[in-house]
Amino acid sequence: MKNTSLLFSAIFASLAITLSARELAQVTPAKAGLSEAKLAEVNKFMERQVADQKIAGGIVMISHNGKIGFFHTYGQMDREANKPMQADTIFRIYSMSKAITTAAALTLCDAGKIGLNDPVSKYIPSFADLKVATTNGLRTTTRPMTVKDLMLHTSGITYRSGAESVTEAYDRLKPMDSVNLSEMAEKFSQIPLAFDPGMDWVYGAGIDVLGRVIEVASGESLDVFLDKVIFKPLDMTDTAFSVPPEKLARFAANYRRSTNGLVVMDVPAESKYAKPTTFFSGGGGLVGTARDYMRFLAMIEQGGKLDGKRILKAKTVKLMTCDQLPEAAFPIYFGKEKRSGTGFGLGFSVRTEITTWDKGGHVGEYGWGGAASTHYWASPKDKLIVITLEQIMPYQWDTEFGVKKLIYDAVQK
Repeated sequence: MKNTSLLFSAIFASLAITLSARELAQVTPAKAGLSEAKLAEVNKFMERQVADQKIAGGIVMISHNGKIGFFHTYGQMDREANKPMQADTIFRIYSMSKAITTAAALTLCDAGKIGLNDPVSKYIPSFADLKVATTNGLRTTTRPMTVKDLMLHTSGITYRSGAESVTEAYDRLKPMDSVNLSEMAEKFSQIPLAFDPGMDWVYGAGIDVLGRVIEVASGESLDVFLDKVIFKPLDMTDTAFSVPPEKLARFAANYRRSTNGLVVMDVPAESKYAKPTTFFSGGGGLVGTARDYMRFLAMIEQGGKLDGKRILKAKTVKLMTCDQLPEAAFPIYFGKEKRSGTGFGLGFSVRTEITTWDKGGHVGEYGWGGAASTHYWASPKDKLIVITLEQIMPYQWDTEFGVKKLIYDAVQK
């Protein structure tokens, strides 16, 4: 089942990166410096994923040399409702939210309202007395947690992982079930850190705490601030913390795999995202479209500006896209899965060398993904941005690993 569509002129007009609407409407892989024949292999791979019920549907979008050269949809956005995937389908992007929230915080750094080396306690006073879990009980941290630690996942804040004292406090306080970010931050201040700030890299809720720092420093709720400094300037019209009633028809269902095929986990009309919220999870709470996220990444690619609007300073974007990890925290890993040759910038993972981990990647490549198997990566050397979206939980590597080499091979030198 194939539903393939190069962007229509109306979408091109609102996506414009470097070309006019008329020129964008005529973009083909060749005009973007991509091989159409080699990209046909991407279509075949995605169609097999749908046919084999690995995914209900998906989207692959590619920008090369600042031009959209590929934007195809596959399968269905909602199997139960028999709705085909559309170019403007809204997805749960989960942890793809993190780079957006980090970028928003960095606008405050550029404005002199936040310092990367500021202690988090400057904005959240209860963080002044944090404890670290050790084999000998709790003790005071060796140094204060900084704003940069939150961005790099070197803060010691985790998603529950750590010693028994960490998991016990996490389960008792349930910080991610809070009413708002203020309540969440107070709960995290009572949960022991898994390690001293700066001494390890563990993926966690630090970006959610960063969202609270943004609120304190800006005087605005995170949803309002993101809308003001990121979404509106970049014309990201469908990115938000919930899906309004008038857009629910474009909201994809979320699935999990089973021995009997795909099983729906989250029906659009019944989803928590279909309701307004007061808990603005900067680490994983956003929904959005391929078009919106491409505009965000295009801004990063262009050194912090898009369509004449500057969002970030070029030197700040460099901090996002280059490895910033201290030696003690390199490389990144998930559980027992070590991603050798992969560090982290302020918001993105960054490949520093090619190793046995993800052999299809390129040095300098930066990116990340979301829990429902959404993913993106960008390679400055290749002038390439790729976004792949689907809705399958838990996270599956199939699409990223399946299309990455095919897409790199399609780049015409």
